[in-house]
Amino acid sequence: MKSLMLLWRDVAQDMGDRCAASTTRDFQTVTRRIEHEGISFLTICLPDFGRDFDEALDQGKVGHTHFAGFRRRGGTPRFLGGFLDLVFDRMTGVLLLDPSTAAIQAVRQLTRLFSKVSLKCSFAREKAAYDEYIRTDAELEEVEETWSETQVADFKRIANLAFGRTLAIMDNLHNNGQLVPKHGPGATADRLRGNAKFSLSEWTWRLESGGFHSVDFLVPNQKFWHRLDSVQFAEPGNERPSRVVAVPKTLKTPRIIAIEPSCMQYTQQAVAEPLVQLLESDSLSGSFVGFTQQGPNQDLARRGSVDGSLATLDLSEASDRVSNQLVKHMLHGYTHLSDAVQACRSLRADVPGYGFTPLTKFASMGSALCFPIEAMVFTTVVFLGIESAREHPLSAKDLKSLVGQVRVYGDDIIVPVEYAESVASALTLYGFKVNQHKSFWTGKFRESCGKEYFDGHDVSIVKVRNVLPKRRRDVVELISTVSLRNQLYWFGCDRAVRRLDERLEGILKFFPYVSQDSPLLGRETAVDGLTVNGWDPRTQVPTVKGWKVDSKLPLSNLSEEFALLKYFLKRSVEPYAKKHLERSGRPRAVSIKLLRAPV
Repeated sequence: MKSLMLLWRDVAQDMGDRCAASTTRDFQTVTRRIEHEGISFLTICLPDFGRDFDEALDQGKVGHTHFAGFRRRGGTPRFLGGFLDLVFDRMTGVLLLDPSTAAIQAVRQLTRLFSKVSLKCSFAREKAAYDEYIRTDAELEEVEETWSETQVADFKRIANLAFGRTLAIMDNLHNNGQLVPKHGPGATADRLRGNAKFSLSEWTWRLESGGFHSVDFLVPNQKFWHRLDSVQFAEPGNERPSRVVAVPKTLKTPRIIAIEPSCMQYTQQAVAEPLVQLLESDSLSGSFVGFTQQGPNQDLARRGSVDGSLATLDLSEASDRVSNQLVKHMLHGYTHLSDAVQACRSLRADVPGYGFTPLTKFASMGSALCFPIEAMVFTTVVFLGIESAREHPLSAKDLKSLVGQVRVYGDDIIVPVEYAESVASALTLYGFKVNQHKSFWTGKFRESCGKEYFDGHDVSIVKVRNVLPKRRRDVVELISTVSLRNQLYWFGCDRAVRRLDERLEGILKFFPYVSQDSPLLGRETAVDGLTVNGWDPRTQVPTVKGWKVDSKLPLSNLSEEFALLKYFLKRSVEPYAKKHLERSGRPRAVSIKLLRAPV
């Protein structure tokens, strides 16, 4: 706790030097509040302060409900007052005509520094998250009953207008047996890991009837059809459910994800891979949705912060609020694709405290189809909101006119500001929840895909992702802290960097200055001061002694026909790793080893 508090003090002093603002009393406040509230002051209370700050920037003034729990001096809080005086008028709380972007960034940095620390939530907060997961599903059932036939027909029409070409190609691919399955490296509900996933012993009759024939997906070819005798085919009521778990997100609330059964993930990947490629390469849909490049969203957010023409919208519980009925409506008319998508969707989830629960939502995070399907649904609803504001049906020409103004990446949505209210209403109509605290369209602040801008200035910040390490075996914390150190270095926080350097030097002993592309854990630097204490005669490059992250793949043997199946499913022209039939899957743990490597 003390180390995090001192790190906050160092960052505060660095920000104070940048803005000519004193932070002495601010640190006294932090110290006092932590004594009474514990680490939650850093991880929950301060981020709430930062959320209100962003909202005040968007609204152009500090509201009466902002900054609850902090004493005021006039119209603004006393806490961080030296920075706030450079942004808002102290007496009225109104945004200054020319606010300091450095001070804006400083307030955001100091209030959100610990907002994403990977710490396990309390049991009560985890239970509340599971309760919300179930409640959301119940709300979707109620929302579905409110849709009129006209609203459903409009949704189908716009979805076909925006994505018809891609859906038609996907429909043909599946009908012609051209979808190729794929195993991912992650966890599965049946707890299969690595190469074990290639010898599946569970399949479902829904997959079989949905076009994913076991003889094509579970064995290399029909010569090995007899191997299917050992496969159990589950009826819909007996299928293995997805396994819902909580993973660290913030100390305030965990992230709820669903771990899919191996057979579902395997076939979901068969649909998701070509679907993403087609969506991004299509001349129309590729202008509106993205999955691999966040840059377009970030560029539009910056533009919106300058001229006010574009709004950035954020959704709460985005994945869990995509109704499966909406997905069926979107794929209406593309029978083969619709059958495939429904076949590889889990019907139930095993939710802690609730047991096996039927799902109204399409899928939670964890499904390979979650992101591409939700992006298509969100985009369709966005266009419905724009159509409602324009008061006439959108045509293909209308959609083309919106290129460069509408963009969806995950639950980060960008729309023309004149349609923001209408789009927000449409999203609510179809069951989604617009996060008012993270949606911006009235002022000069915009946020999308991890980048934040005020009037064209990048006011993005650095966040601590893990607690600081105490010993060398705290490998995950060491890797995270080295990354934090280097981010703070490029951010210009000299005091904080010196503190982290001292801590890391004491643990690692060898902590050299290295280039940004060095494989070693080291200190990145902008000056000509790289540490060199050796030479590689083979490659003729300077080297340095340092620690390198080492992760060994777990033992996972694969042989005979299943090794042949793995070969047939190979995508890349690059050869497999040397012992891929002996070791596979995600490393169970990471370590570091001392060696020489290029600077």
